[in-house]
Order: sequence, then C-alpha cells, then structure tokens
Amino acid sequence: MDHQPDEKFAFSWRTRLAEELSSLHRVSTKEGPIRRSSSSSMQVIISHPPTSSSTPPSLTRYWPSPLVIFSACLVLLGAGGPLLLRVYFVHGGRRLWLSTTSQLSGWPLLVPPICVSLFRSSKEGIANRLLPARLAGAVALLGGLFAVACFVYSLGAQALPVSTSSLLLASQLAFNAVFAFLFAGLRFTPFSTNAVVLLTVGPAVLGVGPSSGKPAGEPSMTYWAGFSEAIAAAALFGLVLPLIEVAMARYGRRPTGAAARVPPPYVTVMQMQVVMSAAGTVDQVLYLVLIFEAVSWQLFNLGVMGLIICVSSLLAGVLIAVLLPLSEVLAVIVLREKFDGTKGIALVLSLWGFVSYLYGENAQRKLEAKKTIAQEAAN
Repeated sequence: MDHQPDEKFAFSWRTRLAEELSSLHRVSTKEGPIRRSSSSSMQVIISHPPTSSSTPPSLTRYWPSPLVIFSACLVLLGAGGPLLLRVYFVHGGRRLWLSTTSQLSGWPLLVPPICVSLFRSSKEGIANRLLPARLAGAVALLGGLFAVACFVYSLGAQALPVSTSSLLLASQLAFNAVFAFLFAGLRFTPFSTNAVVLLTVGPAVLGVGPSSGKPAGEPSMTYWAGFSEAIAAAALFGLVLPLIEVAMARYGRRPTGAAARVPPPYVTVMQMQVVMSAAGTVDQVLYLVLIFEAVSWQLFNLGVMGLIICVSSLLAGVLIAVLLPLSEVLAVIVLREKFDGTKGIALVLSLWGFVSYLYGENAQRKLEAKKTIAQEAAN
C-alpha cells in the first residue's frame, strides 16, 4: 500500500510525456522539420533546408544555357569574320600572315573572364579548373594545325567573294562527319546523313560553271586556285574539330552533367601560339578592320570550342554551315556582291540540310526520353 502513490505518479508522468511527444509530432508535421542544436559543436542540424517565400530566386536561372551562348557566339557574332576578312583584301590588304593571325590573335580578350572565373572558383572552394597538362599539349598541337587551316582559308578568301568562300567552307561538314566517324566514334542516323549530304551538295553546286561567283576581271586560274584552297581549308577544319573532341574525351574532364561545369580556360590554349604584331604595318583603317576581325573570329572560335565540349563536333560543323545565309546577306548588303540562281540553289540545299539535322536530333531526343521513361517504369 505504501508504493501505490509512487505508481500513480509514475503513470501520470508517463501519460504526460506521451501527450507532449504526440503534440510535438503534430507540430513538426505541420510546420516542417525540427531543428536541433548541438552544444558541443555549436552547429544547427537541419534535416531539410527551410523554404521561405521571401528567399530571392537564384540569379543563375535567368542566364541562358551555355549551349545558347556558344551558338550565338558562333552564328550571330562570328558571322562578321569572313566579311571583314574580305573587306581587308578588297581595300588593298595583301599580307596573308596578318590576315591569318587576325583569325587567332583575339585570345587576350578571354584572359580577364578566365582569371575572374578561376579566382571565384578558388574563393568558393571549387576544385581546380585548370586544363590538365596533357590536354593543354594536345590542344596546342591542334592549334598549330588550326593556324595552317586559317592560312589556307585566307589564301582562298583573297580570290573569292564572301558568299562563295562561305559556301565552300560549309563543305567542312562532310569532312567533319567522316573524321568524326573514324576518330570520335560518331554514329550516323538517317537524318544526320541527309543533313551531311545536303550541306555538301550545296557548295558543290557552285562548281557547275566557271562564272558562278567569279568576280569580274579576275582570271579563271586565280579563281579556281582560290576555289581549291577553300576546299582544302574546309578539309583541315573538318579534321581539327573531331580531333579536339577526341582530345577532350581522352585527356580532359569531359562534362557528363550540366554544361555549366565545363572549365573555361580550354578556349585559349589553341590560340596561345599566335601573337598579334600588326601595329604600324598597315594604315589606320585596315588596322581597325583587323581589330574588329580579330574580335569576330575569337567569338567564332569560342562558339566552336564550346559546342564541341558541350555537345559534339558534328553540331559545331552544322552551325558553321548555318553561317552561310548570314554571310551571304551581309556580303550582298555591304560589298554589293551578286546573288545569282546558283548561289540560291546552294543556299536552299544548305538550309534544308540544317532543318533535317534539327528534326532528326529532336526525334532522337524524344525517342531516348521514351526509352528512359519505359525503363524507369519497368524498374
């Protein structure tokens, strides 16, 4: 009988504790996770991050994707490179090495943003984003081959109108596809094959007659020499792009997730071997033309490299072919070049090939999405 009050007290204490725990559970399920503080480590342990309507949204979601930025640099901003190169030759420029260097020497424009990006990465504790040594060496060697391609392209652009040289340069897609199949493991689809054929047949139409695109007063031998040099430059460009993709896959940190993780410094490596040394060699007008040409070509190179790293060398080749209509329109407006039926047919075939490529890629992406959903449902 003496222990009966103690038993009643223990029962009431257990009942009150159960009620407190039950009320605490109801509050936690309504208001979110419970925060606990540790006196030893003075850290707050949160099972889930708190959500608040007053939290400002991330600014990164308002920025376009890297793929959009690189495509804009290549197609919209890089279209002025061929036009300015032709302006240089039309207005008396004759230094081939200078016109070649202007296509590569814009790399100092990328140094400030690269330094800022590396500084912010180190400050935020992100892993080292510098290029691996083996990748830097491989890209530097490819930069030498790319410089040779630019020199050959300058030889062809000296004798050809902008519209003709742009159409011929679009044939790099055929070489790109062949070399990507041999070296980068490219798998062809019916749509990509159709796009490659159409984008290759378009430039071939220009060779139907000797008068198709030949400037007035220019010897036929000079024109056909430039024609052959432009084709050779396209072949070299088509070789360099897949080799860059192979180098990134073998020696670099090729991204598998978001394209924003791509390290930025790789863009400048292949242009480090070329330095601009044109001061005082030409008059002021041509010097300004070369400055703007260097800026335009550097944006072109930035777009090409970004598309290769983010997607594939074939997409970079396709978008280079898309430069065709922009270059032709600019040449007709600025340089008063003629636009005949032959160039119109080549333009239509090239645009048809581009649309075919986009349609095929979209269909392939939808098919892969359906397969992924089916696999997840099966699991």
